[in-house]
Amino acid sequence: MKRITWGLLGLCVLFAGSLVAKAQEMPATMNHPPKVLVIMREYLKPGKAGAMHEKTESLFVQAFEHAKWPTHYLGAESLSGKSRALFFTGYDSFDAWEKDTMAEAKNAALSAGITHASAVDGELLDEVDQGVFIYRGDLSLRDDVDLTKTRLVDLGVFHIRQGHGEEWEQAVKMVRDAFEKANPNGHWACYQIAYGGPDGTYVFITLRNSASEIDSDYAHNKDFAAAMGEEGMKKLDEISAHSTESSEAQLFMVNPRMSYVGEDLIKADPEFWKPKAAAAPAAMPKKAEEKPKTSQ
Repeated sequence: MKRITWGLLGLCVLFAGSLVAKAQEMPATMNHPPKVLVIMREYLKPGKAGAMHEKTESLFVQAFEHAKWPTHYLGAESLSGKSRALFFTGYDSFDAWEKDTMAEAKNAALSAGITHASAVDGELLDEVDQGVFIYRGDLSLRDDVDLTKTRLVDLGVFHIRQGHGEEWEQAVKMVRDAFEKANPNGHWACYQIAYGGPDGTYVFITLRNSASEIDSDYAHNKDFAAAMGEEGMKKLDEISAHSTESSEAQLFMVNPRMSYVGEDLIKADPEFWKPKAAAAPAAMPKKAEEKPKTSQ
C-alpha cells in the first residue's frame, strides 16, 4: 500500500504551488492559515537552479526590502518532481489581494525593481504560472502553524472528477477524523482552487520542521487503518477509485534567501531566516616570480 497520505488516504500534507507574490505580514506564529492563498510556480531551465536562481530571486527580495513593503512571501525549492520554485502569499480576502496589487503598481520604485528582477530572473525560467486558492477549514486538521522552524513544505494535490466533489469531501472528513485519532501530531491545511487551474483541484499543505515528521506519518499508517476500520478503508478505496481523477505528492525545501518575511520571524530564528552571505574564497597566494635560468 502507498503511504497513507495519498490516494484518498493522503491528507497529512500541507502547502502548494509557487508564487513570486506578495502577502500580508506573516507573524512568527501563524495562528490560522490565510483565507486566500496565492501560489506562483517558476519552472527552471535545466542547470539554472541553485545558486544561480537564488541570486536572481534576491533581486525581488531587495526591491521589497527597499520599499519596506508590508506584504511578505515564502519561497521554497523542489526536492521532487521538475525543477521549480514556489512562492506563497496569504491574504485575509480577495479585496486585500487587490488593494496590495494596486498599491504595488502605484509605487514607481518598487515597480521598477520588480520589472528589472523579472527580466533577469526570466532568463532562467522555462515557464511560470499562478493559482489562487481559498481556505477550506472544514477539510483541514490542526491547521495552526508556527512558521519559525518550518523547513519543508509537503504538498498533496488532488483533481476530482466533475460531479463527485461532495462525496469526495465527505471521505476527506472521514480521513481527517481517523487521522486525528491515529496521529496526535498530524496536521494539514486544505485549499480549493478559485482561479488559475482546473475546477475540482484541492491542495493539502503540511509545513514540516524536519523530514523526521514524514517518518512519523509512515509509522502511524497502521494506527490510521485501525482507526478507519476494515469497512471504512474499503469505502475510502471505492470513493477514491471513482471520484479522484489524479493525485500527487511533492516535497519542497524552504529557502530563506528566496523569501521576504517579517521582522518577527527573522528575530525568532535569525540564523536561518537572515543567513549571512557566504564568505568570499581566500585569494590564492601569488607564486614567487621565477628568475630565468642561466646556462651552465
